[in-house]
Amino acid sequence: MKPAAIIILSESSLAIAHQIQNQLSGSVIYGLETRMHSADVTYRKFSELVPELWSQGYPIIGICAAGILIRTLAPFLSDKRAEPPLIAIASDGSAVVPLLGGLNGANDLARQIAKGLSINPAITTAGDLRFSSSLLAPPRGWRLVNSDEQAKIFLADLLGGATVKLIGNAPWLRNLPLAENTTHTIEINEELGQISQPKSNYLIYERVPVQGKVAIIGTGPGSTKWMSPEVREILEAATDFVGYKTYLNLVSEFTKNRQVHASDNRVELDRAELALDLAAQGRSVVVVSSGDAGIYGMATAVFEVLEQIAKPEWQEIEIQVAPGISAMQAAAALVGAPLGHDFCVISLSDILKSWEIVEQRITAAAQADFAIAFYNPVSQTRTWQLTKAKEILLQWRSPTTPVILGRNLGRSGQKIQVINLADLTPDHADMRTVILIGSSKTRTFKWRDQIKVYTPRTYDQQSYSEFRSNVLQIEK
Repeated sequence: MKPAAIIILSESSLAIAHQIQNQLSGSVIYGLETRMHSADVTYRKFSELVPELWSQGYPIIGICAAGILIRTLAPFLSDKRAEPPLIAIASDGSAVVPLLGGLNGANDLARQIAKGLSINPAITTAGDLRFSSSLLAPPRGWRLVNSDEQAKIFLADLLGGATVKLIGNAPWLRNLPLAENTTHTIEINEELGQISQPKSNYLIYERVPVQGKVAIIGTGPGSTKWMSPEVREILEAATDFVGYKTYLNLVSEFTKNRQVHASDNRVELDRAELALDLAAQGRSVVVVSSGDAGIYGMATAVFEVLEQIAKPEWQEIEIQVAPGISAMQAAAALVGAPLGHDFCVISLSDILKSWEIVEQRITAAAQADFAIAFYNPVSQTRTWQLTKAKEILLQWRSPTTPVILGRNLGRSGQKIQVINLADLTPDHADMRTVILIGSSKTRTFKWRDQIKVYTPRTYDQQSYSEFRSNVLQIEK
């Protein structure tokens, strides 16, 4: 499905539009040019924009009266199987009404939007209301062999009280009135091939080839409250889960009855190749990282393998990266805003790069007076690097520079601690700890019974000159 077009008529609808946009990856807000300028795209005529987007297959979400959408598109309605979703939403977010495109996911899209708005969607499709599924619109990877007319007769019989025998596995039909001895049958055919046209009391669904997908996601530091709606949607739709076993445990609520491919933490490239191979078979694969997948996560590994190995069968795979909250963001938020000005991120691990490079980067960041986030500070076999990093920092930072230690963020045993740079030792950290080092301008103060830390956004040449002067005093 193409990204949704969210169409609004006035500035007052912008807040609802942004709320919906946050749920729907890639969606675009269109605002009427004469009334607003803060939308993603502005348009002049509603009567021209809506038919144009509709003809190109974009799902349309109008935050407006249902009538204006219906009247605008009425001349263009012809083939309901080709119609993209059309949804009307009340300007105050109190109603979500799927109008067209029921065979292409309109009801599911309406449910998703309504869930985000904490309301119930106004779904009127009889089969969907009674059985929470549409016989005419099976999920991705399946095709109804019967004609639409036969399926309508079948559905009418079920709504009239008939029961049905199900042959095969079809989770999307689990709410039908199932029975063994009955006149109506649904068969799930896993094999591709020629199937004779069945009768109206015998529906057949056939598996069809689908484009595979790899979605690389970041779950956030650990707590499900930090998991984005986009990531949840991907996890719910996946057929296969690939990742380090510890991170897969973070999404165990989504992996029931799915294929799980767990591996050790040091086989990132092998894991990425497995995910791409699975997707080449038409699977919907999610590669799981904690935090953000693009920050010391699996996104890099997938793209590295995609470029360097470049198997021909990978060419048609859809690739998606869904961002997550990183550990440094979580740690910063728990104490205030220590990353409120320029900062950088450095991994203290020398497994994938030499320690000489790490030293150069710490020195450069310290000289430039960046706040710094240290990832992978200490492991069971690697403890001296943090001590060495501290020695470098003390050449440029005051011993009283604030240091934030965030351990097990969002998980059981979460701990956040603020200390001075002079007091930092390897005993303070492990691989589940992120360390934030303040700049020369980072401040701490006591608020109620807590220590708050922030780095002011103002930083001019005079501030930097003062910093350099202080450093010279420290060196003396």
